[in-house]
This record gives sequence, C-alpha cells and structure tokens, in this order.
Amino acid sequence: MTSKAVIVTGASSGIGLALAESYLKRGDNVVGNARTMARLEEAAASLGNPENFLLVDGDIGKPETATKLFEAATAAFGTVDILINNAGIFISKPITDFTIEDVDSIVDTNLRGFFYPAQAAAKHMAANGSGHIIAISATIAMQPNAKLPCSMTAMLKGGLNHIVRALAIELAPVGIQVNSVAPGIIDTPLFSRDEELWTFLRTLAPNGKTGVTQDVVNAVQYLTDSTYVTGAIMTVDGGSTAGTW
Repeated sequence: MTSKAVIVTGASSGIGLALAESYLKRGDNVVGNARTMARLEEAAASLGNPENFLLVDGDIGKPETATKLFEAATAAFGTVDILINNAGIFISKPITDFTIEDVDSIVDTNLRGFFYPAQAAAKHMAANGSGHIIAISATIAMQPNAKLPCSMTAMLKGGLNHIVRALAIELAPVGIQVNSVAPGIIDTPLFSRDEELWTFLRTLAPNGKTGVTQDVVNAVQYLTDSTYVTGAIMTVDGGSTAGTW
C-alpha cells in the first residue's frame, strides 16, 4: 500500500494524538499541528519520536498557519492526501455566561481553524485530482441537550456539518471527498477524572456509555479509505442523536 501524507490539527493530545498515531502505524507520513512546539514534542516523545511525524506549531485560526502546514508537508513528503481538521474548543455553559474571550477563542479555533486549512487543502488537492478533507464535529450540534448547554458549539459545529455538505458538492468534480465525524462524549483529557462527572456523562447516551478515541479513529479511517463516500456526517455517539430516551 502506498503511504499517504496526512495533516492532523490538534495533534498533541486526545483524539488528534490518537489519529496521528493510527496513521503512523499504517506507515503513513503525518504532519501534526498544535499551538506550541513543546506540546507537539511531548506528543512525539510519547509515540517514540517517529521519523515520519513532522511537527508544525502555530495557531490554527490564523491563515499563515495553514500555509505553513501545507508548505512543510509538501517539502517533506511531496503532497498532502488527507487533512483532518480536529482542533477544537468545547465550553459548556449557559449563553449568558460566555465572555468575549470565550467567543473569540472558540470562533478562532472551531471556525477559522477549519476554514483556512480546508481552503489550502482545496487548492492543493484540486491540482492533484484527489484528496480527503475530514472535519471533527460534535453530536451536541446535531441534537442539543438541555443537560449540557453549549450554544457556541451548537452554532459553530452545526455550521461545520453544513459546510462539509457544501464542500462535498463543490469539490466533487475535482476528486476531493469531504466528510465529518461527529463524536459524542469521548474519554479524552478534555474532561476531568471526577467520577461524579463521568456518571453524568454516561447519561447522555441511551446505551449509558461513553466512547474512546479508537472509536473516532475507526470512523475517520473508514472515510479516508473510501473512494465513494462524501458529504457524510458520521455519528459516533452511542445513539445520542437517534432520538429521545
């Protein structure tokens, strides 16, 4: 199997680190992005510092970071086959409690942090006639839950699901597939280890469970292995978006 070149944003921990590790294990070349080089170096060390894991730091909400990512990837590996827009901020609080700083940080990472890399990917992949763009969304944007108020996530990740559909149609003629994976509650460092919290989080899915990063990895790899699926929003949520219970 020919190795691919994969960009993963938010690659220093949680789902992003699991995704980077999974593609490295497949023999692919991975370009990992996070805000600081220190966090990326710590992540690389946890994986044994593989030679085919290229570290590119920078604020993903800035267009120059997207440019830097694709320039570094093409210089090192010749091309980019897959972009996984994983970086995201999640804040759960009532709308009246959001600060200006909260709003700015979420918009920068969750909105601009998708748009600029996707824009760079569209230009690069169109020239190659193929490629995959994957967005990591959230099921809470598809079916909001009064138990977990997060209006900013609903607004931005909901918009992310729609731009995935729009780009799938726009970019299909040039061979680019665009899909989204929408996780429910996944066990990552995003959440504290408080058992009372996890007892509550397990109530947010009808099966009474939470997921692990491998669940998301499996979904992403299915989509990037596909030559036909595009415009899909794949839920990985224990059934939480299937209805009420």
